[in-house]
Amino acid sequence: MQELIELLKYLFLGLFQGFTEPIPISSSGHLLIVRNLLEIDLPITFEGFINFGSLIAVLIIYQNDLIRLTVNGSKFIFQKDSSYRSDFNYILLLVVATIPAGLLGVLIEDHIDSIIGHNIKVVGITLILTGIALWIIRNLKGFKTDDEITIKDAFMVGIAQAIALIPGISRSGATIVGAMLVGFNRSSALRFSFLMYIPVSIGTMVFSVSDIAGNEAFSGQFILLLVALIGAIVASYFALLWFIDIMKSGNLKYFAFYCFIVGAIVFLFF
Repeated sequence: MQELIELLKYLFLGLFQGFTEPIPISSSGHLLIVRNLLEIDLPITFEGFINFGSLIAVLIIYQNDLIRLTVNGSKFIFQKDSSYRSDFNYILLLVVATIPAGLLGVLIEDHIDSIIGHNIKVVGITLILTGIALWIIRNLKGFKTDDEITIKDAFMVGIAQAIALIPGISRSGATIVGAMLVGFNRSSALRFSFLMYIPVSIGTMVFSVSDIAGNEAFSGQFILLLVALIGAIVASYFALLWFIDIMKSGNLKYFAFYCFIVGAIVFLFF
């Protein structure tokens, strides 16, 4: 019975983490809230390992974009075909956007976690800040298509992603807010946000591998983590499809309301 309860707990956490990852409410902040509420002590490998599930969901949903960019980018490089320049430039923009979070993640993420990573009050405040940011852009539609994004635009969105290293600041929320503020239309903002999530997620996985390799308890937790991973893939897939529909309809205000309510509850009562 104890094994079944443990299995269901990890399945719930995988579904929970997977569902909150793509939508702009901060999966890391919500995981900290759940851990605080249920007094759950998760292994160090959990969040990085389960993050791989969300990555798989993003790869599935954006597979056509990824295949197009890979094929056309390669043709531009090796065949010198200028008709594929726009796709090659888009890849470069994604690289530029990844740099700020990549550098700061390596240099200061551990310091951020040690200072405020387990402070539940901070999560309450940052959720409210996420809500404010979403509220500001709730009616923006933008005008820039994929071909009109500049290096400066990409770097600014990258800065927004770096800010999301703070627990409670949603990565998808921060990048979409940053993109909309510099003029991306909703479709371009959403696509750019999740395509730039891919290298960041892969980087997180690489660093998690060292933790997993050095964790003797991992072999005993493998089945539990695998169940959580499968739950995360399924939940992230459907959550992202839902979020794409939300973006198309321009109803980000509901996520803002949610962040206001949960952030206030966490700050006042936790």
